[in-house]
Order: sequence, then structure tokens, then C-alpha cells
Amino acid sequence: MNTADSVPSKDRVERGSANLAPFHNFPPTSTSEAVDANKVAQDLISAFNDALKRKDHSAVAGLFLKDNSFWRDHLSLNWQLRTLQGRSKITEYLSASRNALTSIEIDSSSAVKLPQVGPIDAWGDVKGIQSFIKFETEIGRGEGVVRLAEADGEWKIFTLYTFIKELKGHEEPVGQRRPQGVQHGDHQDPRNWLERRETEKNFENNDPTVLVIGAGQSGLTVGARLKMLGIRTLIIDKNARVGDNWRKRYHSLVLHDPVWYDHMPYLPFPSNWPIFTPKDKLASFFEAYVELLELNVWTSTTLSSPTWSDAQNHWTVTLSTTQNGVTETRTFNPRHMILATGHSGKPNIPSIPGTSDFRGPLNHSSTFTHPSPLPPNTPQKRAVVIGSCNSAHDISQSYHSAGYHVTLLQRSTTCVVSSSSITELGLKGLYDESGPPVDDADVILWGTPMSVFKTQQIKLTKVQKEADAEILEGLGKVGFQLDDGPGDAGLLFKYFQRGGGYYIDVGASRMIAEGKINVKHGSVDRMLAQGVRLKDGTEVSADEIVLATGYRNMRSTAREIFGDEVADRLGEDVWGLNEEGEFREMWQRTRQRGFWYMGGNLALVRFYSRVLALQVKGLEEGLYT
Repeated sequence: MNTADSVPSKDRVERGSANLAPFHNFPPTSTSEAVDANKVAQDLISAFNDALKRKDHSAVAGLFLKDNSFWRDHLSLNWQLRTLQGRSKITEYLSASRNALTSIEIDSSSAVKLPQVGPIDAWGDVKGIQSFIKFETEIGRGEGVVRLAEADGEWKIFTLYTFIKELKGHEEPVGQRRPQGVQHGDHQDPRNWLERRETEKNFENNDPTVLVIGAGQSGLTVGARLKMLGIRTLIIDKNARVGDNWRKRYHSLVLHDPVWYDHMPYLPFPSNWPIFTPKDKLASFFEAYVELLELNVWTSTTLSSPTWSDAQNHWTVTLSTTQNGVTETRTFNPRHMILATGHSGKPNIPSIPGTSDFRGPLNHSSTFTHPSPLPPNTPQKRAVVIGSCNSAHDISQSYHSAGYHVTLLQRSTTCVVSSSSITELGLKGLYDESGPPVDDADVILWGTPMSVFKTQQIKLTKVQKEADAEILEGLGKVGFQLDDGPGDAGLLFKYFQRGGGYYIDVGASRMIAEGKINVKHGSVDRMLAQGVRLKDGTEVSADEIVLATGYRNMRSTAREIFGDEVADRLGEDVWGLNEEGEFREMWQRTRQRGFWYMGGNLALVRFYSRVLALQVKGLEEGLYT
């Protein structure tokens, strides 16, 4: 957990986060020549149900491998996000469960979900049986995945994943339960749909139960989930338009993740959507998402004076909305506040001596849009970009395309993986054109205990390095310093444990290797009138400087909006992983009643928005306290 300078950059993690150890004690691969996967799985599930009926928790745990087995559970038994390893911990967890697991069965709703013989280690070294499951608890229904291993001629559970998908009596109005949309005959309400929609959006007759701060992917996805659960929700954003959080970013920005990984809940991207989404196209999709799903969003809105009352179990907050130069204020008493401004917080702007001495434009990447145009027949301008992750590379590439002499200043090592290696190796078969439905892919991904997944990512990183060998060698030759992520687990674990420190290469790496973008390594000592001086005394000339120095932890935004009292109660443990491999504080109850953190990339918020929304619904319905 140490983040001191003595820890190599690649192994630094978010403050307080565990640098999760990879799992190595895998079961042996199956030696059976012919396996009836369906019979093996059905027999084990039958034994599981028999033990449940007897409430024999030790017998249930006995169906797992003794020590090298896992049960990952999201909300099903205890309204918590937990990963239990080994029979004794599984027994304890079952014994302490709030919501008894009543039955479990094989999910036969599609061919991809049926029991199949194949890899169970998320890579291919260990052969076993994988099957999707459905289950019920006293209060809900869920899905998951089970992976079985053969040890000493006997089939046991290697990993089990369970997550609650719906609460009984509070199912989402989708599919067979879709709303009628029209009222026939006599009825009391003479308003048409549009009039009712305006009343709902303006909260003319009631307060929102949930106030969501931020209308980016985090706020919109959790707002959509809450809408489907019948929770009155208002989403606010300080920007003038939904999507401005992307629209206002630098000119060349295109998502580095492919479309199959980025689908949003209820409304996936169309089949002709580009593989990599331009920022303005994504912003427009967000606007359409709000309209089509009838989300209540107030733009040009800020909040002030949020205070929590333990006695009344609600917040008091004043909202100020400015439209056409006129500001109106409203005071609401929501029971839940969701901070959905992204997993990152305020821009990280380092304090550098001599900043006021620099004579040219100086921006942080959060405010940078595009390079200043160069007039014809003028000397080439020089740009310095401080940083070496996604934004720094994209901005450097933009400067080069605009005709600038560009220097990228790298302060610490960077994990670099090509976009093609991610799509063709990292996500292939799971999130691609011929992969399973995205909801099923999510179950497979999140149904893998994080320590097992880390082992898989270590193996993947080695293969990706081989595929990217030419460009990585080229980077090394020009002095660009590389790493393989924490524990050599690559890009995703840098994101999970630290929130940054990587670049998904979409072209800038080759420019660096070919000398089109210069690279310097070191920290800035001070800024000069026409450049920067590094701590080793090297001076780098610049007409423009961009600080691509990332963002602070999300707790910085919480402190700015809610003040020290709430922020101190929340503590420092935001983002990164705990000892079980679950994310800390995100998408779950915090130490401040009525306060929730919501953030992450499109794939994370698609999945965990349901996790957060179900907890809010459970509290509102009195299913737990």
C-alpha cells in the first residue's frame, strides 16, 4: 500500500489501496477424455440445492475446492460486494447472510450459457466446465457463472459468481413488463404524455429521492437504472448541454476503447456505430439517451450548501439554474446524493516555480482544445506536453499534425499497449462483433475473482508485448521509459489500482519512435520565460505548454462540494482495490449516510450502475438498513 517514492512507479497504487497479489494455486486441468458437461453441472447444482434446503452451510462449502476456490458475490446475500476464498470463509459468509439463497439452477436461456468444457482460468491453461446460472434469494433473483474443476477424479467448484439482477415485486418495466403508454376510457388526468413529462422533469409536485451530480456516463447510467426502478431522480450538470463533459475536451479526442466494450444500458450503440467513438459523437448520443429514456436532467445547474440531517434522514440542498441569463433557485430534500463527476476529481495542476514567468499559453489538458493555428511563412512553434499517458500522447499528436515541434516530457514510466492488441487480444471473443451479448460478457468478466483475473492479465501482458514488440523497442531506443503495470499485470490493473499511468497507442508511439515527437525524461524544476528547466538542469524551449498531469482522486471533488465535515467522514479510501479484490467505496454505501460515489469508464458504469441503483431501491423499500 506504500505510495512513497521508493516504490517503482509501475507498482504505485491509489492511497490505501491493496496491491492485490495474483492467484497462482490453480487446480489441475481436467484429465477426463469425455465429459458430459451438462450432467456434471446439473449433479453439482442438485447437491448445492439439497444442502441449501437443509441449511447446511458446511455442506455447501464442501462443494468447493478446499483452499483454492472463490465465491464472488455482489449484493445477493449481504448487500455487499465481497469475494471469499476457501471453504471456511464461504461457510462464515453463508452463516452471516441477510438474504438466504433459496435455489440455484443452470441457465439454459441460450446456447452460450449452457455448461461447456473449456478454459476456467480466463486464459486457457486449465480446462474445466463453465456454466451460467440463475438463482433466487428471499428478496430477489440473480444471475452468475460457475466454473468447475476436476480434482482427484471429483468435480468441485473453482469459482462461483452471484449477483442480484432484480428485486421481487420491483422488477424493471422492460420487455414483457413494458408500460402500456396510453390510458383508455375515463381517467382523472387530462394531460397528454408531453405535459406529464414536463411536470415530472420539473419536480413540480415533489422532491427527488435521489440527486445525481454530473450528467456524464456515470450520472446517466445510474439515472437510467434508478428510473427503471421507479426512483424519482434528478441529474444536474453545470454545463449548458448534456455531453459537454466530452464535447469540450481537446479537439482530436476519440475513445480508445472499442464500441463493443462501451455499450450503455438499455440503449446500446447502433450496429453501424464506429469502433472508436469521436468525442462529439458520444456527446450527441448522451443527449439522445436522455430524451429516449426520459431522464430528468437540469443543465446549467449548480448546488450549494448541501447538509445532511441524521434526524430527518435526508439532505438539504439549494440548486441554482441559469437559463437565458435568468437564475432560479430551488431547495430540495433528497435522501440520496450520488457524486457522478467521474472516478477522477479536480485537475491535478502541479505547483511549479516560475509559472507566472512563462510568456506563452499554459493549459491543463482539461481546458486544452487544439493547437493555436500557425500563420503562413512563420517560424515553427515549439510545444511542451508534460505527462505521458493518454491525453499527453493525443495532445502531442495534435501539435505535430498542426506543424509544431513537440516535446513530450515523461516524468515516470508508462504502460503502453496498442489499440489493436487490446481489441485483437485483450477483448477478442468477449467484447467484439461476434462475441456474446454485452450483458453476458459482463457476467463472464466480473464473474472472475480479481486475483484470478490479475493472473490472466499477467499472461495477456506478455502476449501483448510480443505483438507490440516493434513499437515498444522503438520507444525504448529513443528513451521513452516503459513498464508492465503493477505486478506486470498490464494496463487494466494500472487503471483499477491507480486510475492512470498508461497509454492505449493509437499512433503517437510510432511518432515518438520515429523522432517526430521528441521525448525527455525528468521532472520540471521551474518554468522559464520561454520553456522549462528540468531538475537535471536541462532546458527545453516552448512557446506553448500543456499540463497533461491527470486528475486528483474523486475525494477532492467531494471535499470541494460537500465541505470538510462530510469529506472527513468519507475518508480517503476511494478507488483502488481492497484485500479481497473489490473496488473501494465506489458504487456502494460509504461512511456518510445518503452519499454514494459513482464513476469509471463506460464499461464499468454500465455494470456497476445496476449495483448502486439496487442498493438505493433496497433501502427505499426497507429491505435492509
